[in-house]
Amino acid sequence: MSQITPDAVGASPVDPNRSARRNALLLSCAQALTGAAAPISIALGGLAGFHLLGADKSLATAPVTGYNIGVALMALPAAMLMARIGRRFGFMTGAGIGMLGMLLSTFAIMQDNFWLFCCGMLINGSGGAFTQQYRFAAADQGTADFKPKAISWVLAGGLFAAVIGPQTAIHMRDYFAPVQFAGAFFAGSFLWIAGAIVLSLLKFDKPPTKAERNATHSGRPLFEIMAQPKFIVSVVCAVGSYALMSFVMTGAPLAMVAHGHHQDQATMGIQWHVMAMFGPSFFTGNLIARFGKERIVAIGMFILVACAAVALSGLDLSHFYLSLVLLGIGWNFGFIGATAMLTDTYRPEEKAKAQGANDLVLFGSVAFASLMSGHTLNTYGWDMINLIVFPIVAICLLSLGWLALRNHKIN
Repeated sequence: MSQITPDAVGASPVDPNRSARRNALLLSCAQALTGAAAPISIALGGLAGFHLLGADKSLATAPVTGYNIGVALMALPAAMLMARIGRRFGFMTGAGIGMLGMLLSTFAIMQDNFWLFCCGMLINGSGGAFTQQYRFAAADQGTADFKPKAISWVLAGGLFAAVIGPQTAIHMRDYFAPVQFAGAFFAGSFLWIAGAIVLSLLKFDKPPTKAERNATHSGRPLFEIMAQPKFIVSVVCAVGSYALMSFVMTGAPLAMVAHGHHQDQATMGIQWHVMAMFGPSFFTGNLIARFGKERIVAIGMFILVACAAVALSGLDLSHFYLSLVLLGIGWNFGFIGATAMLTDTYRPEEKAKAQGANDLVLFGSVAFASLMSGHTLNTYGWDMINLIVFPIVAICLLSLGWLALRNHKIN
């Protein structure tokens, strides 16, 4: 007997993904708005840091690192908070935190205070930790086949963020002239407000009460979940793809300006990069459904290798732009595939701690990568940043091969 029943006599069958589809579309719209804070922060964070520092510019990417540290530190608290108060109110809280971070960043730039700017970026990143949970929220509902598509839909909203963020940075950067950069961060606070309005329309099941949580088994211990081979490989590949993306992307605007390209050209390079990050999301879910999660992750890794090869071949604007586009596509395949792999490793009652632990490891690594990007660029140059791509990709591919061999032996 079919599990899909009509609403009434003569009515169409009930769509099991109806609620999931609605939430995924709303989360995609929110991603376009709140997600635009990230390209503003990445495109201008290093440049503003460079401007605020004195003669020693080695810490120029520290504000971007502050942003990523904020994402890492808030990853687990954000997941646990939403387990208590629900996705809708949790996401709206995150939008409020992001707005405050943008306003503090604006104030810090106007006061010419580098370390206060880093603090503002950290708070902005804390709001971004909630945005990173959109992809998991999209997979909370719907059928197993729909979940990779829902994740892709949400990340597809980043395609619009890729335009909104950099264009806001370009057109609002000098709003408070002669002070540079402050206007873009001020405008970013309104993107968080608009995102909060969209997020208020979400509809999820009510979170369990305290009594219900106490009466319900919380699932396996976290270390048992994390010890699963598939969990380990998914985290390795997510960290590899995201940390490499952050490492190369953070250094790229500074490298472009250092090699004679204009600041607006560097910002546009980030725009093309972020568009490439999220543009493939319209079909990545379908590719995963057809070819499998692990294969798509592996393809993403090979695209990251192509990115590094292009970057090493020259310093023209076309080399920077093409390498950044390939960096975005490689991240998309690697990260969405790894995220889909992760959703296979935990039960519904385990999702908060599993997702939070994943993002804590993930964005802690991303924060370290962004900090090392500035140091590596300042000490060893742009070529070294791209040479580091090769061994990291090799580790990810080896982990995928190990998982495939292990599964083959078991089967």
